[in-house]
Amino acid sequence: MSNQLYLTKPTVDLKMEYLSFYNEWVASGENMIPWVIEKDPSNFKGFVKYLIDNENGVNLPKGWVSDSTYWLLNEERRLIGAVNIRHHLTDLLLKRGGHIGYGIRPSDRRKGYATKLLALSIDKAKELGIRKILVVCDKDNIGSLKTIIKNNGFPDTDFIEGDGNIIKRFWIE
Repeated sequence: MSNQLYLTKPTVDLKMEYLSFYNEWVASGENMIPWVIEKDPSNFKGFVKYLIDNENGVNLPKGWVSDSTYWLLNEERRLIGAVNIRHHLTDLLLKRGGHIGYGIRPSDRRKGYATKLLALSIDKAKELGIRKILVVCDKDNIGSLKTIIKNNGFPDTDFIEGDGNIIKRFWIE
């Protein structure tokens, strides 16, 4: 794994790299995490504007909070992962969403990138003034559990969804 990983805000000049990331994820058939990568990027300028608007709290749907999206790049500017950081938590996000949602492209998993992505994301959250950060994952997502613990996640009470799915909740200070 390269040590030259960094976060960057979404930008139209990374269109081809983002589309490679997005299309690989779609082809995998897996759930797309964080939620923002589910958005159709075919109008790429509009997609980037949407992400910037969300960060600035512009045109947010009722009940939503502003959030910042960053892309994890390596020194070749390959898009390895994405993170979405919510600036505040609603009651629902306190139970099952948390402050930080992140994901690594399928072909780059199990290489330590998620641990680095979460560490960089914690720094960004602190820059946003978030001192106590909630990070959650499904109980059966062993990779995310290990990633959160490696980043000093302290366990809190689990949240059990209506379908019985158990969400593990961790605080990072």
